[in-house]
Amino acid sequence: MNRLTEAIKHLIIINVILFLPGALLELDLTNVLALHFPQNEHFGFWQYVTHMFMHGSFAHILFNMYGLWAFGTPLEQMWGRNKFLFFYFSAGIGAALIYTLVNYYQFDAIYDQLINLGVSASDIQNILSVGKYDQNSINIPFETMQKFYSLYNTPAVGASGAVYGVLVAFGMYFKDAKLALIFFPIPIAAKYFIPLIIAGDLFFGMTKYSVGNVAHFAHVGGALIGFIIAYYWKRNHFKRWK
Repeated sequence: MNRLTEAIKHLIIINVILFLPGALLELDLTNVLALHFPQNEHFGFWQYVTHMFMHGSFAHILFNMYGLWAFGTPLEQMWGRNKFLFFYFSAGIGAALIYTLVNYYQFDAIYDQLINLGVSASDIQNILSVGKYDQNSINIPFETMQKFYSLYNTPAVGASGAVYGVLVAFGMYFKDAKLALIFFPIPIAAKYFIPLIIAGDLFFGMTKYSVGNVAHFAHVGGALIGFIIAYYWKRNHFKRWK
């Protein structure tokens, strides 16, 4: 079993500490620490970091922390604490920025549709606030309006973006390691397994087949940033933070 390395130990501790108030005391920190849509009244720039330490359920934090430990430990042992932390936060923040850009693009497209239909900015804001509108006067599919409301009001939480970056880096450095999922328990080499997982997120993010409220583009964003950094380091043997 992998030894719990210094950076990963502290990351897990912070995640657990911030998860406990909501789980045990019903103290909701979402409005302050979760990542909100930039035009939402609860948005703050610090949320690009703090959302990485918030989780919506026990299963959510369990899988993320397991992934951080399982795939991050050999990377921290290889890179050292400071370099690993730089990588982890870069992937997590990068994932959140890409997620925000995708959401803003989708939100803006629907916003323009409403404006072109003659809906005023104040009426649009009212729709976003109360989640109700006159379906007879606004000729836009109900699913589209649901998405519009959700993009504005649903905050993102979790370390998944950063963990996906870690997962990609693990696959680049340990490409022949055998991995498996609970629902697909056949071991597959990381060099095949990880691209399949990311392709799945890309598919679900671009279609209507997503199951549950999953930030697929945050996963893809974290994977992309993780790939760029890990590829550069591996190619250039970058050891500045060693």
